[in-house]
Amino acid sequence: MSQPCLPPPFSVSATTATAGATVTVAASDATCNPRYGKTAQVQVTLRDSNGVEIVKELAPMNDQGGFSVELHIPAAAAPGPAAVEAYPYNLDWCDDTGRNNRVGRSATAPAIERVSCAPSVQKFLIEP
Repeated sequence: MSQPCLPPPFSVSATTATAGATVTVAASDATCNPRYGKTAQVQVTLRDSNGVEIVKELAPMNDQGGFSVELHIPAAAAPGPAAVEAYPYNLDWCDDTGRNNRVGRSATAPAIERVSCAPSVQKFLIEP
């Protein structure tokens, strides 16, 4: 049995988009065995050039970490550089050693916090 591993990298379908447009955020299956389970989800967040969180979505993610979700860019989004962040929801996070710190989530489990690892972020441009 292989060891757990970190989430696969994701991409954004466009390098530029206008407010009101839709972009797809997706990841292929990992080449390792993350074992996320049948009910796994990914949390995808979009921040505009002001750093304002303008979209926050939960989407299904398969056992290997693959997913695809469409994000609608709100008309009120500030034009300029934007950032998309995606990570497994309520499952795990990493530390700077690259380990998968999988934790079980239950009503009595403590909240999951990112330790010191930089989030996986893809940037693109929101045009006026």
